[in-house]
Amino acid sequence: MVGMATGMLGEDGIHVDMNHLKKGEVNMAINFKDGVILGADSRTTTGAYIANRVTDKLTQVHDTIWCCRSGSAADTQAVADIVQYHLSMYGTTNDEPPTTQTAAAIFQELCYDNKDQLSAGIIIAGWDQRHGGQVYSIPLGGSLHKQSYAIAGSGSTYIYGYCDANWREDMTEEEGISFVKGALREAIKWDGSSGGVIRMVVLTAKGAQRHLYLPDNGYTAPGKQ
Repeated sequence: MVGMATGMLGEDGIHVDMNHLKKGEVNMAINFKDGVILGADSRTTTGAYIANRVTDKLTQVHDTIWCCRSGSAADTQAVADIVQYHLSMYGTTNDEPPTTQTAAAIFQELCYDNKDQLSAGIIIAGWDQRHGGQVYSIPLGGSLHKQSYAIAGSGSTYIYGYCDANWREDMTEEEGISFVKGALREAIKWDGSSGGVIRMVVLTAKGAQRHLYLPDNGYTAPGKQ
């Protein structure tokens, strides 16, 4: 363990080599009756070292289209920034907002065309007037999958059973938040690379509403966390 940590430090033995920065994590997105909910933990690790306890892994790429990022922090942020630019240009050129499907297609093109250079797993979820709420996942390799719910990251391996047992179609917003919160709590409990706080965003026709929860004692407050 000591050897692993030391191998990732700089020559002075103090500064972390950020090229090895990974987001050991758990994140997910689900459809519910009125839209979608995205959720993620907030721990970023580099090897055995926790580089950040309060990372925001939920990234907005358009008004009501967001993504969850897993893998390399640098890779996923770069891809999200490029998609955000393209969606902004799409809205200007076509005089209408892009759909979640359009965003997912751009994400897939970038991830697939650069699959040998990227360590990036993306979950895209959003609400649009044409299709309502939709969830797409892009695992390593760049394939694209439309799903009722998607989970990703190192902590996801611990919650497949929980999700299968508790998932229901057409949940209310309250039920959806409870489902996501319960799944992420279980992942944080069992996965050493997942931790910190639970961040969520709810996307509906009303827009985006963010929430922050502590995994041990529940709700803190909605708003701009």
